[in-house]
Amino acid sequence: MEGGLSSFWGPVTSAEWCEKNYVHSSYIAEFFNTISNVPGILLALIGLINALRQRFEKRFSVLHISNMILAIGSMLYHATLQRVQQQGDETPMVWEMLLYFYILYSPDWHYRSTMPTFLFIYGAGFAVVHALFRFGIGFKVHYVVLCLLCIPRMYKYYIYTNDVSAKRLAKLYVVTLFLGSMCWLSDRVFCKEISQWYFNPQGHALWHVLMGFNSYFANTFLMFCRAQQRGWDPKVVHFMGFFPYVKVQKPKSQ
Repeated sequence: MEGGLSSFWGPVTSAEWCEKNYVHSSYIAEFFNTISNVPGILLALIGLINALRQRFEKRFSVLHISNMILAIGSMLYHATLQRVQQQGDETPMVWEMLLYFYILYSPDWHYRSTMPTFLFIYGAGFAVVHALFRFGIGFKVHYVVLCLLCIPRMYKYYIYTNDVSAKRLAKLYVVTLFLGSMCWLSDRVFCKEISQWYFNPQGHALWHVLMGFNSYFANTFLMFCRAQQRGWDPKVVHFMGFFPYVKVQKPKSQ
């Protein structure tokens, strides 16, 4: 949306959201949509530190790093509203879902080298095609399909998990996903009405915050499930009584 200050980055060449441009700074197009990615970066950093400290498999370190890359890409996109930066936000979204797909399905995949090879080629091919063409609604459909492919496996992990605290993580994942989606949709669909309000609730910025927590809850739940598969006696513990993370007790042989 058009705002007040002059644009440091030039004319808008990307998709815009329901926030006035350059209201708070001539260097940041959508201020709240930009800074709302900070919680996601911090949560991913916490997850990365825990994964490294307890020597989880490298896939989880890569997953947390991908969450940070995605949040940084989103910051650059909303700060500049340029097409290249939008692609730098959208391409990591697809890569991240491919990584989730690998983490969810690889433990039972019999031909271990085929899955990472296929996913790598798919991700690289998408990046090239996405750099050449603007998809619009096609990208959103593609992303939703990738998300839907992960749901059956997540549900299987949930029903085979008996730990109450771990199940609570999965429920928090679903709740934050639902609330975040409602914020995203309202910001997109009702922008004309919202623009006339005295106060803009910043639905897209809330989506960023909620999805930062959503990714953290999903990652922590998957770490718990993987630790169970490896026989590491995982437990969900809470820092200061409320912030969840996974603590494992590996056998001495490991």
